Amino acid sequence: MLDVPSLSGKRAKSVSNGKKELRLAIAGLGTVGAGVVSLLQENADLLAARAGRAIRIVAVSARDRKRDRGVKLEGFTWYDDPVSLATAPGIDVVLELIGGAEGAARALVEASLTQGRDVVTANKALIAIHGAHLSRLAATHGAALLFEASVAGGIPAIKLVREGLAADQMEEIGGILNGTCNYILTKMGDSGEDFSEVLASAQKLGYAEADPSTDVDGWDAAHKLAILAGLAFGQPVSFSSIRVEGIRHVASYDHQFAREMGYRIKLLGMARRLDKSGAIEAWMRPCMVPRHAPIANVNGVFNAVRTQGRFSGPMLIEGRGAGAGPTASAVMADVMDLARGTALPVWGTAPQPERACAPISALSGAYYLRLLVRDKPGVMAGIASALRDEHVSMRAMSQHSFVTHDNDAPLSASAPEPVAPLAIITHQTKESAMKNVVARLSDMHEVLNDPVLMKIES
Repeated sequence: MLDVPSLSGKRAKSVSNGKKELRLAIAGLGTVGAGVVSLLQENADLLAARAGRAIRIVAVSARDRKRDRGVKLEGFTWYDDPVSLATAPGIDVVLELIGGAEGAARALVEASLTQGRDVVTANKALIAIHGAHLSRLAATHGAALLFEASVAGGIPAIKLVREGLAADQMEEIGGILNGTCNYILTKMGDSGEDFSEVLASAQKLGYAEADPSTDVDGWDAAHKLAILAGLAFGQPVSFSSIRVEGIRHVASYDHQFAREMGYRIKLLGMARRLDKSGAIEAWMRPCMVPRHAPIANVNGVFNAVRTQGRFSGPMLIEGRGAGAGPTASAVMADVMDLARGTALPVWGTAPQPERACAPISALSGAYYLRLLVRDKPGVMAGIASALRDEHVSMRAMSQHSFVTHDNDAPLSASAPEPVAPLAIITHQTKESAMKNVVARLSDMHEVLNDPVLMKIES
């Protein structure tokens, strides 16, 4: 095994890596697992030259031995039970590429760390939800736990924060963390199509799963945000305290309003330090971003991670956030660190308890509010009254041409009653005030469907 520093600052092991080969076991031979096998087989000599030692796969585990994965698996010892890789002889590093926060993936990582066996994983849900517990296991048993591939695929986001910016105090971190959502929002903005139409095309192209809930409801990106926040602020974040909102409610006319008002719509995840007490905010939600901002021009399936350090200032890195090649490359970057004898504490510091994020109601900012309203006298007076009573100041307003609506039924071109989409941009205000405005407007007979609220991120 490698000479890995424990999270207490003491050396947990002291075995020189020398020229001895590094022996890997892979659990999970899906897209990423097969990608790792392919990359290592194609670049074995290059990796050995850069790592100073040979790196070899010696064991694998997957559910179906007969499935054709497009790579050669001859010469590997096959284990039907992935958890047995934790104690199998002749293995230095376990690569957990199964996925999921529970089940075999969690059992394998826990068992491997308990045995003092180093682990590399691409499992964002596992680290986001159980990272505090796993970091304690790693520290107690002197094992390394690395997870570069868990965030933004081939973008070296974790290395940037944990290594490149280690000397700086992070003030904020986040960005566009899900390629499926970014593709859908980009296509909606460019084509004028509705969410359901673009989702269907994304599924045909392989950018979205048959069940897209994890992506479009924001959970995949929120897992990545939790990891980035823990690294940036040196302490794991309680995942349940992160506000998570997806993109299903974003309509084609929201993109029209955005263009008119100088914005683009992006699903953003952001974590920020609020004050010197160490309190942070963290949320995942669709936002209006000024169209001239660099992150507004990260389109299609690309991801982007933005950091703001006290000394380093703003920084943006972007690239493909998923796929066999980029993710396999990130997995092997961690393996290379282990081969060279380099491993860092999980969160960059000694193990810390989880911290809860500030409640979303405590935050403030400017907001976009979109309504569908009946064409009746007095509607604007009611809306203005709701804003006034919550001390919310309106900066801009736009109304589109009339559509028709049949009472509270879905929009229909043949329905008799005229209604119109109406958009309002506010000045800086409290989120709690905007929530009260939304609640009041939802109760108005003249307002149809649920009002849509988006934060404006500059």
